[in-house]
Amino acid sequence: MSFASPVFIVFFAVVLAGAAILQKARSPRPRQVFLLLASYFFYGWWDWRFCFLLLFVTVASYLTALAKDSKPAFTLGVIVPLAVLGFFKYFNFFLSSASALLGRDLGALRIILPVGISFYTFQALSYVIDVHRGRLPVERDFIRLALYLSFFPQLVAGPIVRAADFLPQLDQDRRVTTDRLKTGLQLMAFGLFKKIVLADHMSVFVDDIFHAPAAFHWATLLLGVVSYSVQIYFDFSGYSDIAIGCARCLGYDFLPNFDLPYISQNVTEFWRRWHISLSTWLKEYLYIPLGGNRKGTFKRYVNLMLTMLLGGLWHGASWTFVFWGGLHGAALVVDKLRPHREHGAIGKALGTLLTFAFVSFAWIFFRAETFADAWTVIRGIATAQDGIRQPFFWSFVSLAVLAVFTAGAVIRARRTGAEPVTGFYPVLPLDKVWGLAVFFTVLGLILGLAYTGENPFVYFQF
Repeated sequence: MSFASPVFIVFFAVVLAGAAILQKARSPRPRQVFLLLASYFFYGWWDWRFCFLLLFVTVASYLTALAKDSKPAFTLGVIVPLAVLGFFKYFNFFLSSASALLGRDLGALRIILPVGISFYTFQALSYVIDVHRGRLPVERDFIRLALYLSFFPQLVAGPIVRAADFLPQLDQDRRVTTDRLKTGLQLMAFGLFKKIVLADHMSVFVDDIFHAPAAFHWATLLLGVVSYSVQIYFDFSGYSDIAIGCARCLGYDFLPNFDLPYISQNVTEFWRRWHISLSTWLKEYLYIPLGGNRKGTFKRYVNLMLTMLLGGLWHGASWTFVFWGGLHGAALVVDKLRPHREHGAIGKALGTLLTFAFVSFAWIFFRAETFADAWTVIRGIATAQDGIRQPFFWSFVSLAVLAVFTAGAVIRARRTGAEPVTGFYPVLPLDKVWGLAVFFTVLGLILGLAYTGENPFVYFQF
């Protein structure tokens, strides 16, 4: 069940109505049980069998966290989610890699990748680790823990929500209110606009480019690379907006997951603004445990590289993803090596342009199916390859929308004196005519310009 499908609108309306009715009960338990059942129904819409896998991870995390002072229990609590993730997502990848290394076919298993497995296993890991570290009290209520791991807005593609951020909200009087609906529905509308009006239309062009890169003119290839950079941003940030909006409508708050990443002046800043929940998770549960920057300069750079290589592998079972992570790891190391100075407007603009160019170059390996396809794209651009010229209207529209959004955020920051610039939405005043006009214009554009083909969110595959 995709956020961008009519069936989800019906599902969400039923859940919203049910949650509003049940909030009148004296105890929060009926509402929590209702949301838990709705979340499992949502997940089971793809394949009901994977509900048992989600339940297994939940039970394992619950039981091992109860024995928080037991080192074997903690070890098991870490191993179980990693084993589940490793088997379903990486077993055939490592088997095929071993086959290539040994020069013999070791076969493969027919494994269906459960949607969202990378996200809920990471949430389970963070819960068990935080409990073991003493940063979080043990959750002895199984229903509450199960709701945390399965809550449908963030279940299949994030954001990766920390237990410390979500579980305390279950103790609070979180209700469906008019104010929450005003902001939540706006976030959902903005997210849908990004996804089905901008990203999905651009995906048609991008898919053509990466399917047969040798056939296109170098300028078209370059436009395709830039288009993918914008597409994946609108696609994933759009999903995050919808997820945050859904949760807000139901009374719960998620932290922002994107913050105008393409205005970053260096790669370090980019990772503070892109997929914030993942970059924070990697820092707290991988980079710092590896030693962070506490064991000398060389070890710091090694830790950065390992973190980004594993971060690349998290995105997909392919060496192209690992290479993409390695590129970002190397860029982070270079960023730490060079001296940082205050730059003027021209220096900042140049830094932003170079960072965007690097990130877009790295996206080639993220999007390409194979290294051969990636090199074909790069070689075609570098050698001014001749071929099909195909300017794509929606690419320019999307770039213009991105530029307007960014300019609006910069202007707003200057007016308010905010630093750094952030891209969080100002909530439209729906009690004013102009606010209603803008909101219903967005809805009209969604209905009139929506891409109607089957095009799942990019991060569903991770």
